Amino acid sequence: QVVLVESGGGLVQPGGSLRLSCAVSGRSFSTYAMGWFRQAPGKEREFVAAINRVGTKTHYADSVKGRFTISRDNAQNTAYLQLNSLKSEDTAIYYCAADFTPEFFAVTTGGNEYDYWGQGTQVTVSS
Repeated sequence: QVVLVESGGGLVQPGGSLRLSCAVSGRSFSTYAMGWFRQAPGKEREFVAAINRVGTKTHYADSVKGRFTISRDNAQNTAYLQLNSLKSEDTAIYYCAADFTPEFFAVTTGGNEYDYWGQGTQVTVSS
């Protein structure tokens, strides 16, 4: 049983920052490529960021590039998403996801490629 638990969401003013965490248990964390997705009210889930198994390659959606940073700590079984320069349009539920893959260096951007998902954490950007 693999369990992903997100934390770190909350209410922040425009221009502010948050750091989301995704703790993974149940299997060796380093066997997963990790990703973050988000879903705003009335909208479809969208890709935000991804990182490979060893943390050497990342990929971002154009809408967050330069503002968000994905990282991971394999010793702590945790993935992170640093959100800076937040905008109202970043308001959404943020989900982390794990892709069990033999590929050390590939990033996974398609939602249907992920095997496990967390329950989500709400991020609200408002003044």
